[in-house]
Amino acid sequence: MDTSEFWTIVDAARSASTADKPFAEALVDELATRAKDDILRYQERFDEVHGAVYRWDVWAAAYLIGGGCSDDSFMDFRAGLIALGRDWYERAAACPDSLAEHPAVIAAAEGQNDEAVFYEDVNYAASGAFKRIAGDEEDFYEAWDKYRASRDSPEQGSEDMGEEFDFDDPNEMRRRLPRLAALYLRDTPQ
Repeated sequence: MDTSEFWTIVDAARSASTADKPFAEALVDELATRAKDDILRYQERFDEVHGAVYRWDVWAAAYLIGGGCSDDSFMDFRAGLIALGRDWYERAAACPDSLAEHPAVIAAAEGQNDEAVFYEDVNYAASGAFKRIAGDEEDFYEAWDKYRASRDSPEQGSEDMGEEFDFDDPNEMRRRLPRLAALYLRDTPQ
């Protein structure tokens, strides 16, 4: 599955989501219309896109938006970036500070909602769809392990995360993410 097809699936799920059907459910529905191999290819592309934003600057944005951000929460944040769609994902990947323009992030800053952009269920859409068509979630993980073993994929964890910096230093956060810091660090001294 190429990147364009991946984003077509994400966009279809975004279009199908409603107040009664959250994006993650719509994504599972969309994936469940496909063959098992397509779901595995989707997961491969998801992991690639998800891993591409495994960087310190993106983590710092998550840290500001979430009022802190653990490893697990950062996984959910990156899934949430994907759920925002290709345009917002690419904007955030190019400049994490651009998230200060996203309506959900602005609303979250005003209402102190520390879950904006964090979307855990998106991480498990492929396994949910696979379970729906195969009948057993464990079959997904077995199939996924076999699929990955058959591919020539780089080792996970070998990404260059960029320059590490102190997320608890308000001045550093203001320097690196000025627009997000203006939203989230209003009460800290400069």
